[in-house]
Amino acid sequence: MKKSWSLIVLIICLILVICACASKEMEEHKTEAEKKLEITEETGDVVGKKDEKEYQSRLDAIEPSAYRDVSGLKPEAGSYFSIIGKSGEGEYWEQVKKGAEQAAADINAELGYKGKDEIKVTYSGPAVAGSVDEQVNILDEELARYPLGVSISIVDTQACGVQFDLASGNGIPIVAFDSGSDYPGLMATVSTDNRGTAQMAADRMAELAGSTGEVLVFVQDSKSLSARERELGFTERLAEAYPGITVAEVYHMDQLEEMQKKLAKEKKIKNPEEVTEEQVIDEILKRHPEIKGVFAADGTAVMSALAALDRAEKKSVALIGYDSNKDELEALKNGEIDGLIVQNPFGMGYASVIASARAALSMGNEAYINTSVMWVTRDNLDSKEVKSWLGTGHF
Repeated sequence: MKKSWSLIVLIICLILVICACASKEMEEHKTEAEKKLEITEETGDVVGKKDEKEYQSRLDAIEPSAYRDVSGLKPEAGSYFSIIGKSGEGEYWEQVKKGAEQAAADINAELGYKGKDEIKVTYSGPAVAGSVDEQVNILDEELARYPLGVSISIVDTQACGVQFDLASGNGIPIVAFDSGSDYPGLMATVSTDNRGTAQMAADRMAELAGSTGEVLVFVQDSKSLSARERELGFTERLAEAYPGITVAEVYHMDQLEEMQKKLAKEKKIKNPEEVTEEQVIDEILKRHPEIKGVFAADGTAVMSALAALDRAEKKSVALIGYDSNKDELEALKNGEIDGLIVQNPFGMGYASVIASARAALSMGNEAYINTSVMWVTRDNLDSKEVKSWLGTGHF
């Protein structure tokens, strides 16, 4: 009997040793992906690369979900995608570039492309932000290099038709991002719901400014589809839902020369170029001394409006707008801006590459890919959700 128990104990010990060895071997052969998804018992945090956690919420917000990752994409080794923005520099466009580069990196990792076989992206934009002619020239140059696909934030809805026809004839798909056009051959448009978010801005303005009074609208340009949709979304929503609030004036920031001439004539100034943009905006505020709010349709417009309100000492006027550059966030934190509709340029860059790849591979695309927004105020600026959306570069 004693020998039997000894034999049983020996067998149990052998089983435990074998299990321990097997467990160790399984641990050693875990994939990197499996290790990154492990959860620590103490904190409950996902163990993995910091940058993956940082941008994942911006990918998760993209609809449809097919544009959140590179699954099923097999572009030809060594090919590249061209991304063309409205500007060659700026925080917003830098995020677009990063998103596009991340998509390319994910494709390379998925397919094992290395060295000369890697998929690449190039980002370019006008040196003078919003220059129509310069953007058209860049598009011409990129098409001559025969990229696998082109994604472009269109400055002027009427300016690129000839180039788009040429691209179509050469089998180069065109995807619009940020700001599209009515061109029928676009493979997809990747953007914010500009009209819908501007309607949301109108609702927020009514909450802040009250149900009656005058507001001003500052729009970045008069040519792009995104600017037009934001202006119409805001003004139409006010007229429909808040008839007591009147849009006193709309200022398009690309029409400065026209405004300079008008003001120079009024002020009897011989040379219109002597009239600065600050003077133009200050004059608009003087014409409407009782305004209760200003809606600005992009980051540049927000900062121009903020500076003008500061010069006029109109601290009680509500100011809301788009984007999230560092100056805007600082002003929001200080209570100078009441709310920002923060877009997802990283997601736009990422989804644009996915859409271009799908078009090049004849996989089909949704006509519209929504990259979503977040409403950010002084109250939620320090929240985990907002910080994840903005990324650490903003803090």
